[in-house]
Amino acid sequence: MVTPRTGEGDRVKGLILAAGAGVRLMPHTQEVPKTLVPILGELTILEVILRNLRAVDLSQVSIVVGHRAEAIAAAVPALEARYGLAIDLIMNDQPAWNNAYSLWLAREVLAGGALLVNGDTLHPVAVERALLARRGPALLLAVDELREVTEESMKVTVDGARRVRKITKQLPLAEAAGEYIGVALVEPAIASDLTAALEATWRRNRQLFYEDAFQLLIDDDREVGAAGLGSVEWIEVDTEADLVLARTMACRC
Repeated sequence: MVTPRTGEGDRVKGLILAAGAGVRLMPHTQEVPKTLVPILGELTILEVILRNLRAVDLSQVSIVVGHRAEAIAAAVPALEARYGLAIDLIMNDQPAWNNAYSLWLAREVLAGGALLVNGDTLHPVAVERALLARRGPALLLAVDELREVTEESMKVTVDGARRVRKITKQLPLAEAAGEYIGVALVEPAIASDLTAALEATWRRNRQLFYEDAFQLLIDDDREVGAAGLGSVEWIEVDTEADLVLARTMACRC
C-alpha cells in the first residue's frame, strides 16, 4: 500500500470511469476496454491518466470497470508499481448502461472526495492542476472555453460568478460558453446529494449521462463551478478518427 503524500491532491482520491464497451472503436476494443487501447507504443490512455493523478500527489485510485474488466485487473500490479499508486477496482455489472450508473457505483469513493476522470479522455496534467488550484465549489468542472463546440460536445453555460447553469449535449451551439471535458473535482460536501441525483438519473433512464445528475444539482441551486482551462490540448477518444488524433498528441501529454 502506498503512503499518501501531502500535496495538491491531499485527501482526494482518483476516480476513473472505464466500464463502457467502446463500440465505436471496434475492433480495437474487442479484447480490451477503450482506456487500454495503445496510443503511443504500449502507452495507453489509462497510463496517461494515472501519471497525471500521481503528478498532483494522489496515491489512491479507484477504477470503475465493466467491459473486458479482466484486462484492467491483469494490468493493475504493474501499473501500481510503475506509478506508485494503490489501485482498486469497482465492478459495473451493467456496462451497457450509461455512465450515470457507473458513477453511482463509486458512491463510497465520492463520499471522501474524488478527482473524477473519464477513462477515454486524453489530456495533460494541467487539467488536474487547474481544478485543484481552484478548489472551493462543491463540484468543480474542467471546461474548455476556447475550442469550438459541436453537436456532440457536452456543452455548458456559465454565469458571471463562474457557476455552471446548464450542462447538456442538447444545448444550442450559440448558447454554449464551453465544453465540459470529462474531468471534475467532487468535494465531500456534495457527495451524498450527488449520489442521490445519480440514482434518480439512472433509475429514470439507464442511458442518461452523469452530467444529467449534475444538472439536477444545478436545478437545486447547488454550487457547481467551472474551471476554465485556457489553451489546452485534449481529446475524448470515441472513434477511429479520434484515436488517430490521440496518437499524434500522446507524446505531448
